[in-house]
This record gives sequence, C-alpha cells and structure tokens, in this order.
Amino acid sequence: SNFIREIIDNAKNFGINEKETKNNYLVEFVSANPTGPLHVGHARGAVLGSSLASIIQASGDIVSKEYYINDAGNQIDLFVQSVYSKYSTLIGEKYPMPDNGYMGDYIKEIAKEIHDDNNKTKLNEETIKPIALDKMLSNIRLDLLNLNVEFDNWFSEKSLFTSGEFDDTMNQFERNQNSFTENNAVWFKASDFGEEKDHVLIRTNLEPTYYATDIAYHRNKFLIRNYDKVIDIWGADHHGHISRLKSALEAIGIDRSKLNILLYQLVSLKQGDDKVRASKRAGTIITTNELVEEVGSDACRYFFISRSPDSHMDFDIDLAQKKSSDNPVFYIQYAHARAFSILKSAADENIKTNNSNTTLLENEHEINLLKKFTELSEIIQISADRYEPHHLAKYSLELATLFHLFYQNCRVIDESQSNEISSARLNLVEAFILVIGKCLDLMGMSKPQSM
Repeated sequence: SNFIREIIDNAKNFGINEKETKNNYLVEFVSANPTGPLHVGHARGAVLGSSLASIIQASGDIVSKEYYINDAGNQIDLFVQSVYSKYSTLIGEKYPMPDNGYMGDYIKEIAKEIHDDNNKTKLNEETIKPIALDKMLSNIRLDLLNLNVEFDNWFSEKSLFTSGEFDDTMNQFERNQNSFTENNAVWFKASDFGEEKDHVLIRTNLEPTYYATDIAYHRNKFLIRNYDKVIDIWGADHHGHISRLKSALEAIGIDRSKLNILLYQLVSLKQGDDKVRASKRAGTIITTNELVEEVGSDACRYFFISRSPDSHMDFDIDLAQKKSSDNPVFYIQYAHARAFSILKSAADENIKTNNSNTTLLENEHEINLLKKFTELSEIIQISADRYEPHHLAKYSLELATLFHLFYQNCRVIDESQSNEISSARLNLVEAFILVIGKCLDLMGMSKPQSM
C-alpha cells in the first residue's frame, strides 16, 4: 500500500529533477540561411533540438536554445539581388535575376511587400537588404512558432565581424603559431591536430571561409559566453565538417569533448504509394509550414522525434492524418482525453480521491500502469544523457497503450462496485494525466481534454 501510494504521489508531484552541479548547455539548431522558407528537413532538426532542450532541462541542467543567423556572405547577396530583381520590375525598371538566384514565389511576395510598404519611395539594393532579411527572418520565426519551436537567442553571424571577435579569433591562431600564409591565403595547420590536410581560413580575395566564421562563433560560445557544453544539430550532409571544427577548437584551447554534434538524416514525404518530391531552387519546396497545415504541429513533432535522428525517415502523411489507433499521435492524445473524460464523469457522480485505499489496486493492468509511472525519471535521464528524445516518444506510446488496456479491463465508475474501488482507480487516472502530460509537454505537443 505504501509503495503504491508513493508511486502515485511521485507521479502527481513529478517535476524538474534537481542536481547539485548543473551544466550550462547551449543547444544550437535549425540555423538555416535566411534566404528562403524552412523545409521539412529543417523541421526535423527544429523538433529534435527543441525537444532535446526541454528534456535536458527536465533532467536538471540549464539550457539555452539558439538560432545562428547566417546574415553574411554570398548566399545573402544572392537572396537580396533576387528580391531586388523582382522589386525593380514593380517600379518599372529592369534588374537581371542573378545566376543561381532564388526563384520561389516567396521572393515575389517579399518584393511586393517592400514595394507596398514604400510605394512613394524608390529604394536601392543596399536599402532593401536589411528590410528583405528582416521579412525573411520574420517568416522563419512564424514557421517555427507554428511548429511550437521558440529560441532564447538569435545570434547574428555579422556580429562576429562588427564586434571584432572574428579578428580576435584569427589573431589567436597566429599567436599560437597554428596558422600560416601561402599564396595570399591564410591556412589553419589542421594537420598538426590530426587532420589529413590543412584548411583555408581566409581566401586569397581576403574573404573569410564559412569554416573560419564557424570557428569564431564556437569560440564565442565557449570562451566569451562560457557554456559548459554545446550541442549543435546539423543535417547529415555536414558530417565532414565535424572533425575539422573540433580540431580548430582544440587549437584555440577548447576541450573538443565539450562540443557534441548530432546529425539527422533526410526526410522523405510519402502520401499513398508516392514520394512527394521538392526542389528548393525551383520554388517547389515542400515547406515546414505546408506540412504543419497538412497534418498539424503535434503530428509533425511526434513523428520527427519517434525515430533516432541517424535513421532516414519516410514521413507518412496519410498516417499522420488518421483519427484512429493506427496513428500513434492520435492514440497517445486520445488516452489523455479519455482520462479527462473519466474525471468529468467522476465529478458528475461526486466520487472523490481523498484518502482512497490504494491496496485495492491489485489488477494486473493497474499494476502495469503503476510500474510504468516509475520509469519516467529514468527515461528522461537516459534521453538527456544520450541526446536521444526518441526514448521518450517510445515510452509515451507504451504508457498510452497500458492506459487504454486499463480502461478496457478496469471500470473506474461502475454502480456494481464500491466507491472505494472507484476512488482508488480515479487516483490512478489522475496520476496518469500528470505523467502523460509531462511527456507531451517535453515533446512540445498539446494535451487535449476532449477529442
């Protein structure tokens, strides 16, 4: 009886774990160039990052979520030139679309918004640049909010140059004799740190490489803002960048083990027997927002974290839309709604849980549910330690399954049984709501009280 009461009380009081020593984490994810809308691959990284941050925080550590804005470099110039090309048409002029420019309808929409907002003023390309970037970032923020993803920090790549931090980073390489100049380019002596070859930091045209700015950004994370641990979430196509980034950090005195990089594989959309294909440059991209509108943010979030990030994913749109037990999202949320329905019926019958006799919970389905409650803290810790949110998704589905079995085999409210049994089982239902609710919160999903 005391054991069962303790389980129920722990479930009811479950909250953030406490640690004597807390690590200060920075989780950086998405960080897509602000040159177009987010696509479904970005959505997978967004859900993985936001869920992992919540889980690590629940395990007792301190977490900040960050989006790195790539607002410097050639791709930004191409984006602005593409917008200006469409804008120039609206003011009766002709500015050619650049080679490899962005052709999506969103470019026309941004150009039209800029024109409509400034219809009495003729803008040049330089004036349009910050306006276009701001509009694109606003669209990205809105797409992320629709996916229930928010960031604590939005870090500008450009700020590394205006603050002098980029120059400080390059100077540190030179002081440590870890860089050299050859053919007017500056190179990192990466081969001294286990790499197969040295890598360029500054090109012959004096432009920094993306690699060099990334080093300066991570120097900021560790040496300026003093994070204990950093987690970067990247697409699998960035695999080759991991080792050389860690080698560069080692060269400027940062323990490479403090940086953890998670790679996630591509996402394919499937509807019926057909694959849904897309091309970003051609403007036929399947965006994050389109997927959310099609299946809802809850389905997006659960499906994206239900699989290990290192596995390729076929996202079944038809399954995500189903209102049946075949769809794990519906099945889990229906369990939550069903539990609330029981509470409402109990309130109508004036059945209370105060001082309920938990020794009456002897049925195997009751015991299985109680046992499952005890696993939550361990699941959270495992998910946090391994950086693997899919363990929580699996646990949530198992917990919902046990609750549905309990519902089918153990009547909570029944005239043929005593109020004592109903009260004890009602206590179990309340505990379930708290535990499954915690899971849904950590996965960033809604908690419906009716369906």
